[in-house]
Parts: sequence; C-alpha cells; structure tokens
Amino acid sequence: MQVGNARYLTAGDVPETLPIFPLAGALLLPGGQLPLNVFEPRYLAMFDAALAGNRLVGIVQPALSEPEAALDANDSPALCQVGCIGRITSWAETGDGRYIVSLGGVCRFRVIDEIAGHKPYRTVRIAPFIADLSSAQEENTVDRDGLLSAFRAYLDANKLEADWDSVKRASNLTLVNSLSMMSPFGPAEKQALLEAPDLKTRAETLVAITEILLARDFGDVDTMLQ
Repeated sequence: MQVGNARYLTAGDVPETLPIFPLAGALLLPGGQLPLNVFEPRYLAMFDAALAGNRLVGIVQPALSEPEAALDANDSPALCQVGCIGRITSWAETGDGRYIVSLGGVCRFRVIDEIAGHKPYRTVRIAPFIADLSSAQEENTVDRDGLLSAFRAYLDANKLEADWDSVKRASNLTLVNSLSMMSPFGPAEKQALLEAPDLKTRAETLVAITEILLARDFGDVDTMLQ
C-alpha cells in the first residue's frame, strides 16, 4: 500500500501502538482520503506528536451503543473494535489555532487494549489487518455493474450529478472505498462497511444499504435500478 511518500507492505511497516482520534460517523478506508478540521487542544497535541514521528493516527468510532448525549459528555467513550490507520499526507495551520489535515488510509486495525498514560490523547495497542496492504487481487471480485447501477439510481433519485469519466477510470478498489466513504449513511452503516471482511463483501453491503434507503425513501427500487 502506497500512501503519500510511504509504502506499507508488511506487518513490520505498521506500529504496534497508535494514537487514536475517536470520531462518530467518520469512515476511513485503505486508499481513501479523509479531510479533518482539528481544533481540540488534545488532538492538536496528538497531531503534533504524529507529525514529529511516523505521521500515523487511528480513526475509530465511539462504540455505537453509547447514547449521543453520553458521547458529548464523556472524554473517554468506549470504542468500536475496528478502525483504520491514517497517514498524514497534508496539513496546514489556519492561523486561528486549527489544523486542516488530510489522512490517507493505510489499513484497518483491531483494538487490542488501551494503554494508560499521561498524554492528553488516547493510545491503543492494535492488531493490523495485514491483508489490506496488498488487496489488488480483490479487483475482479466486485460486481462493478451492480455497484454502478445502485450508485446511479441513488444519484438520480436525489437529483445529484457525478463525474462519470472519473468513475469509469477508477479501479474497483478505489470505487468501492470512495463510494463507501462519501455515502451519507449513519454510524452503524459506516461501521458495517468498515468491518466488511473483503472488497466484494463491502461492495455488496454498500449496494444493499443503498437499495434499502432507496426503497424507504422512494419506493420501487427495481424500476430505479433498470
């Protein structure tokens, strides 16, 4: 996996511990790009440390069972067990105390345990999904026509446009992961897409969620998919 100027090919290329950015509703996938607006002092400190080191942070959602009010009040909410490693590929200071950051997705990870410490941000021990570092063999497993049909139906139903020339040029890996990340789904659906065991299952999950939303909001899905 090439992310920015770095290559991640084996387990030795990713760390055993990782600072984490708990972020509800956020989805980062391998090969994807996630823009962030960082303003809390503890996360500014976390990004300062990452920039001085390996430039890697973890994006993970708070546990989906946590009520929203509790998430707002709790500085250390329980975490979902699966997140994604992101490499800082660009960053800028805004002049008013914020960072504008872009993260490139490296690979998913499973949280093993949290490491106690005195830093203002949280750090966890992880088990990386090493298969994410070499997923090119999954390209031919995706039903591209079915995926594009569902995507087109969603755009048409919501009167949206897409750059179809770019869509046609995109690899299946880029297409599936990019559509998953930009999809307007809730935290549970985002987590399901993240935890899909392989690219084929993620594409099928994306199509299924899209069809459910279309049926709920617009009715006759079969006609829309033709």
